[in-house]
Amino acid sequence: MDFYKRVGIVCRRIPEGKVATYGQIALLCQKPKNSRQVGYALKMGLAGEVPAFRVVNAKGILSGAFHFETSDLQRLLLAEEGVEATWTPKGWEVDLKTYQWRNTEEEALELQKEFGRF
Repeated sequence: MDFYKRVGIVCRRIPEGKVATYGQIALLCQKPKNSRQVGYALKMGLAGEVPAFRVVNAKGILSGAFHFETSDLQRLLLAEEGVEATWTPKGWEVDLKTYQWRNTEEEALELQKEFGRF
């Protein structure tokens, strides 16, 4: 299974009201050094098929604004799910301690099986 399909599968598992980082998704896709490629996958067509607005950078900054129709859309979509973002000098930021998806080991193993690893 190619990396882009894996990104789509993982992103669809991010629960409503939670966010995941590009690096977290890359790790779950078994490519821990490919966080930029996760962003590229979302930019190049997966965004319409998956909740791409739930993906933030490693510091919790909403970094996908240029993928959306307006620069504020990602924040608005997250707010509809109860995820609060605060304005900082670096941009809109969510508190990862509060809102980051804490996937379980069981979920990671399920993904490995789905990807044909076992």
